[in-house]
Amino acid sequence: MRYISTRGEAPALGFEDVLLTGLAPDGGLYVPESLPHFSLEEIRGWRGLPYTELAFNIMYPFVEEAIPEADFRQMLDDTYSGFAHKAVAPLVQLDANEWVMELFRGPTLAFKDFALQLLGRLLDYVLEKRQEHAVIMGATSGDTGSAAIEGCRRCEHVDIFILHPYERVSEVQRRQMTTVQGDNIHNIAIKGNFDDCQRMVKESFGDQSFLGGKAKLAAVNSINWARIMAQIVYYFHASLALGGPDRSMAFSVPTGNFGDIFAGYLAKKMGLPISQLVIATNKNDILHRFMSGNKYEQHKLEHTLSPSMDIMVSSNFERLLFDLHGRDGLAVKELLENAAKGPVSIEDYRWKKARKLFDSAAVDDKATCDTIREVYQQNEYLLDPHTAIGVHAARACRRDDQIPMITLGTAHPAKFPDAIVESGLTVKPALPAHMADLFEREERYTVLDNDRAGVQAFIAKHWKNA
Repeated sequence: MRYISTRGEAPALGFEDVLLTGLAPDGGLYVPESLPHFSLEEIRGWRGLPYTELAFNIMYPFVEEAIPEADFRQMLDDTYSGFAHKAVAPLVQLDANEWVMELFRGPTLAFKDFALQLLGRLLDYVLEKRQEHAVIMGATSGDTGSAAIEGCRRCEHVDIFILHPYERVSEVQRRQMTTVQGDNIHNIAIKGNFDDCQRMVKESFGDQSFLGGKAKLAAVNSINWARIMAQIVYYFHASLALGGPDRSMAFSVPTGNFGDIFAGYLAKKMGLPISQLVIATNKNDILHRFMSGNKYEQHKLEHTLSPSMDIMVSSNFERLLFDLHGRDGLAVKELLENAAKGPVSIEDYRWKKARKLFDSAAVDDKATCDTIREVYQQNEYLLDPHTAIGVHAARACRRDDQIPMITLGTAHPAKFPDAIVESGLTVKPALPAHMADLFEREERYTVLDNDRAGVQAFIAKHWKNA
């Protein structure tokens, strides 16, 4: 399988190169030249499979030219055996035909574990094979950083530098990153917001000269195709558990960088019956404004109780735009260049095509807290603020009560105690046993100005072989 750039000016690559390259040299994101497609009969035959077997069936077509079957199976077994629930992604019922899929049973209590625990193993496998070293540079709005560090901390061929917005992630999120010890782990708090961190990472991928030619940057953000690939699986998993593929499903997805919901879009293209995808956003609602009114316009970034979604520039949205424009990379490039200068729209027929599948809602902090409180009072089930946004949006946008609506439960509520307090509940979600002493562990991180040159100098000085 070959991978092409969403901006149409970079050479097609195989899986190994895409894994290590991250952002394409033309500034685009890599997508498969073509997708595998599974028949309803094939999908039906996967009912009852363990999660790792299902993951193998769905993902192996993307990697088969690069990784032998037995090696990939071993990676998947190692990845998902570390999750705290045998079902890996269990489903919890809230109401008739309404469910939450718990994606926070991994080691760092967030959905990012599904992809990043695998990504670390993929990177070390390929780098060992090539006898190369990589410097990971990533930006996080809260959860990606800890999952990336946990996934890569044992990697022998990787140094990892994670940028997070200073004082704009929850204390649990920060400590999950900054208390992991290792000579190859570096946490950088940037005096800015997530978009500043993400922009710095993208610009650094465009010019890697600060590494002196001794190493290449690798990406752990959802610009890396391997992240998207791993997230496709749990859409099939949920559907099969609830009667799919013989009935269609609807999903509501708490959305920041658009990677998780784009994986759902790909699941549909690969043959899974999905009738609706709900883009659930917080006050940073650029995607909702586009999907509801065909206007893509950046506003000032707001700080909310759902910090992992405090994102204005959703990188993976470019992958959807690429498909909506008939895979015309130059058209996507022109659109995004114009979007950097002011509001843009796409042709009405393209927008209407997206609206056939996608709905959207923006949920403010008050509605988020109301949903946390209401669901707990009705079910004694505690939602984190991101999942609460997903549930609220699911109920607001639902097209058909007869179709199961599944909200992706993206994080454990213990990661966001402020939102629980704000909702008026007195219940205190406890951290799992393996994190019980989190607040006693020593932290280690560096605060830097919002200055790319300064950050690059820090990385150049501190990576292992510098």
